[in-house]
Amino acid sequence: MIILTGVAGSGKSMQGKILADEHGYAWISTGEILRVLVTGKRRQEMLQGKLLSDDEMINIMDKVLELIDTKQEFVLDGFPRTVPQADWLLEQVHKGRFSLSAVIHLTASEDVVRKRLLNRARLDDTDEAIAKRFSEYQSVTLPIIDHLRHEGARVCDIDADQDPRLVHDAVLSCVDE
Repeated sequence: MIILTGVAGSGKSMQGKILADEHGYAWISTGEILRVLVTGKRRQEMLQGKLLSDDEMINIMDKVLELIDTKQEFVLDGFPRTVPQADWLLEQVHKGRFSLSAVIHLTASEDVVRKRLLNRARLDDTDEAIAKRFSEYQSVTLPIIDHLRHEGARVCDIDADQDPRLVHDAVLSCVDE
């Protein structure tokens, strides 16, 4: 398993799709999954930038991971987003459900993220929601990177403000280490 993480707008989906396509890996995007599966009031909250609870996310990811051959390499895009989710994932690794090859952490400045997200023109990409996502990324997601590093995961920090081809080259260097 290759975990792709970073703030919304850092290019996780683009890089995840390219990596999966080039190597024949399954690509699991939590953003895509949630946009398909979450409905009603939870969907409205999600569109406002609110994250689902750890239990909800773990339940969804557990079911999704049952659908693929986890003995083969796959790209996990956008999960985990909290330390409890990371602990669940590491527990699955320790149980032998799958292995963790690398964590690719795409870093991006708030200005670049805002421009990218506003240009893609999705309903949930408002200035307010983007600011909230960036704040949650700094307070909730960044500690996960340190946690995964502390637990022995190989983490590659990649500057995602640069040209996507350069980002992709750096992703490949990380995966091929």
